Amino acid sequence: MEDQASSSPDKSTNNKPRITWSDSYSKAHLAIDALAAILPALPPALSASETPAASLLQDPEVATQISQLFRRPDSGAVTDNLCAWLYDTFHSSEPDLQLVILRFLPTLAGVYLSRAGLHKPLPGFESVLLAIYAHETAARNGQAITVSIPDLAHSSIYHETKQTAKNSSTELHLGVVSASLEPYGTVRSTRRARIVGVALELYYSKISQIPVGSKIEFCEFCKIWSGQEDQNNGDGASTANDSQKVEKKEGRGGRIILPWEILQPILRILGHCLMAPEKNEELFQAAFSACRCLQARALHDINAKVILATGSLVKLAEMAIDPAAAAVDHTEISMSN
Repeated sequence: MEDQASSSPDKSTNNKPRITWSDSYSKAHLAIDALAAILPALPPALSASETPAASLLQDPEVATQISQLFRRPDSGAVTDNLCAWLYDTFHSSEPDLQLVILRFLPTLAGVYLSRAGLHKPLPGFESVLLAIYAHETAARNGQAITVSIPDLAHSSIYHETKQTAKNSSTELHLGVVSASLEPYGTVRSTRRARIVGVALELYYSKISQIPVGSKIEFCEFCKIWSGQEDQNNGDGASTANDSQKVEKKEGRGGRIILPWEILQPILRILGHCLMAPEKNEELFQAAFSACRCLQARALHDINAKVILATGSLVKLAEMAIDPAAAAVDHTEISMSN
């Protein structure tokens, strides 16, 4: 671009300041030009946009076309041009463009995890997931994310304890939100859950900027992964069942193994979809249905930790639907004859 940053107004144009484009603008337009060679039809408005990265992030037509390309039987191969575009665009180091790539993570991860059990090589998908994982590893310097948990064995300004502490100092009790990261160059079956989980953790950290359509896609894949139907919602059960039939018909499977490394970020994302301040009814219902499906899966697997977590989300959603239920004091002794 010829025009660089300038703060002085152009006197020949009625004292209006000259428009200056940053390097991020140029990179966004280069990404759009590269994407135009991959998609069947790129909306013309994108090329003329003064905020190309934001327009690319929010464009529903582009999202639909990319989602359809992800779902093709040959997607994720080493020759997949869309995966190459995602990889190169994420490595641009532009936060706005990286956010665009995260917007498509639910569909990419959804199709990838559903096909991974078929033992089919998917180097295209894995290259994108490894790029996101490497970015997080560098950003966190490989360190774990922890939170401090209060220790009730020691007195505080809120309570006193009769238990005698072993020493006068208060021990530090830490809860691990995300374990430490090791650099990986390839995706193996033993690493897959960790790599995908870290990508979902990054997605969650940016979720307030992610379009609603991406979050709804994520909820739909959660229902497919659970392998369960939503028995409490006829429409949701039908949608989940139909989606699973389509997935199986196209050779992508349905129910997958859900270790805690993947479930933990999944539940955080669903929690946001349920309780975010900017409530969207369609997103709320999709997340509510996904939580019920995951709860049914946890009950089927007899997984106590997941039963507690999913049950809590379902209860919170029910209280949001019927606030009167939250006002009930279950410790109150009812009087009757």
